[in-house]
Amino acid sequence: MSVIRKSSRRSVLVDLIALIAIAMSFPLLLGILLVRFLAFSPSIITPVAAKLVDCPDYSAYSSVTHEPFTNGTYNLPYQRPSPDCRTFRLAEVEKKIQEIKGVIKDPDLARLFENTYPNTLDTAIRWHGVANGTDEELTFVITGDINAMWIRDSSNQVQSYLSLMKASADKNSLASLYRGVINLQARYLLKEPYCNSFQPPLGSGVPINVNTGFATDIVTPDPDPKIVWECKYELDSMAAFFQVSTEYYQVTKDAEFFGKYKWVKAVNAILKAATDMMTPTYGADGAVLVSPYTMMRQTDRATETLSNGGIGNPVNNGTGMIRSAFRPSDDATIYQLFVPANMMFSRYLASSAEIMAKIPGQSELAARMATLAKNVREAVQQHGIVSHPQYGRIYAYEVDGFGSSTIMDDANVPSLLSAPFLGFLDKKDQVYQNTRKLILSKENPYFMRGPKISAVGGPHVGPGMAWPMASIVRILTTDDDDEIKDTLKGILSSTAGLGLIHESVNSFDVNKWTRQW
Repeated sequence: MSVIRKSSRRSVLVDLIALIAIAMSFPLLLGILLVRFLAFSPSIITPVAAKLVDCPDYSAYSSVTHEPFTNGTYNLPYQRPSPDCRTFRLAEVEKKIQEIKGVIKDPDLARLFENTYPNTLDTAIRWHGVANGTDEELTFVITGDINAMWIRDSSNQVQSYLSLMKASADKNSLASLYRGVINLQARYLLKEPYCNSFQPPLGSGVPINVNTGFATDIVTPDPDPKIVWECKYELDSMAAFFQVSTEYYQVTKDAEFFGKYKWVKAVNAILKAATDMMTPTYGADGAVLVSPYTMMRQTDRATETLSNGGIGNPVNNGTGMIRSAFRPSDDATIYQLFVPANMMFSRYLASSAEIMAKIPGQSELAARMATLAKNVREAVQQHGIVSHPQYGRIYAYEVDGFGSSTIMDDANVPSLLSAPFLGFLDKKDQVYQNTRKLILSKENPYFMRGPKISAVGGPHVGPGMAWPMASIVRILTTDDDDEIKDTLKGILSSTAGLGLIHESVNSFDVNKWTRQW
C-alpha cells in the first residue's frame, strides 16, 4: 500500500528558491512524499457518504484526462473533482494553491501541484463527525482506492496540510480534522493495537468493505472483522499515531485535548504491545517462546505472510529493539528488527512523552514513554549500524540480532532515506550520509535506474518500478540544488500525461505505472 497520495515539485525552469520552499514547507511526500469496537452512533457533521452518491468514482475519473490543459511541455490536464464532489473543503488550502501557482513559473509543475496537493481533502475524507452524545470528533480517511483507513497513511495524508493548521474549536476546521484522525486512531489501536487498517466506524453511514483476503487469515490475537480491514502488525503504525499526535500538539499546544477521550488508554495499549514485541524467539534455555503476534495467509506471494508458522524469522534476545512483522509497504519483513520503524517509533514516542507529561496524573506514564524512546534509540545505534565494504558504517534496513542484516531501502516511509525527515537524525550525520549514498546507488537492490526516472522502489510492486514517493523523500533530505532540480524534473516528466503522481513508474517506460494517484 502506498503511503503517498500527492506531492509537488518542479522542472528546471522553475525558480529554485521557490521550489525548495514548496518542497520543504509542504511535505506532500507524506501526503502521498486510512459491536465490540465501540458502540457509538456518531452524528454527522459533514455527510460525505450521502453527498458522494452521485459523484464519479475517482479511480475511474482520474484514469482519463480532463480540461483545461496547460500550455506547457506536457500539456497536463486538470484532474480535481468538481467542487460538489470534494470530500472536505478548506478555504485556506484553496488560497495556498493559488498562492503557490503564482510562484511556480512552469505551467506543468503548477498544474501538478494543483492536482495533487488537495487530493486528500478532495477524495479521501470519507466521513467526519462526532460520537453521539459527546463532542469527540472522528475522521475516517480512506487510503485512496480502498475504502479502509490505514493508521500510517491517514497520519501522512493530513500531514500535507500541517503548515496551514491553526488552533481552532471549529468543527469544520483543519484542527478538527486532525483531532478526528487522532481520536479515531486511538479507538482503533486501543481495541486492535497489532492491526494496520480498519473499517469505517459504526454509525458513520459508510458501508463496511469486505476484505476477502483477510477473511481467511490466521492471526493471533484474533481481530474483529467488524473493526479491522487487515491485521498486519507494522511497528510504524504505532509510530504514526505518535507522529500525528506530536504534529497536532506542536502547532496548537492543545494538551488538554489529549486527556479528554481515549488517547491515554491507547498509549498504554501501544506500550504493552510494543514491549511484548521485544520478546525474542528463544528463551534462555533454548525453548521457543510464544510470540504475542502471529499471522499466516494462503497466498502465492511470499511477502504477504510470515514464515515459521506465522512467527517470522528468528529474533535474538538482548538488542532492545522492537520487532515488526511487516514493513510500511505491507510486505513482510525478512528480519523483524526493522530499523526505520524503530527510528520513527523512538523519535515520536519521545515527543509524545512530552504531551503526556502535560496531562494531570500521567507523569509516571510519561516517564515510561521517555525511557522506552531513549532505550530504542540507543538500541538502533548499537545494533542497527553495520559495516559495508564500500560505504563504511551504514544503517541496515533490517537486522535479527544474530548478525544477519538486510542491506537495502524501500520507497515506503519510514525508510532509511527518510530518517532526517522523520527527525531521528540530522541529514549531515555521517552514518546517514554513507547510507544515503548506498541507497541511491546500484548497491541498493531496489534502486531503480533508467532513462525516464531513477528512484527507490521495492518488492511490493517489484523490480523495474521506481516510486516517485522516494523521489520526494530524496528532495526533502538534501540541500544540493542540482539534485533537487533533477529529481523534480524526473517526477514531472513521469505522469504519462495524467498530471498525477503515480504509485510507481517503470524506469524505462512512463506509460507503465501502478495507481494513477
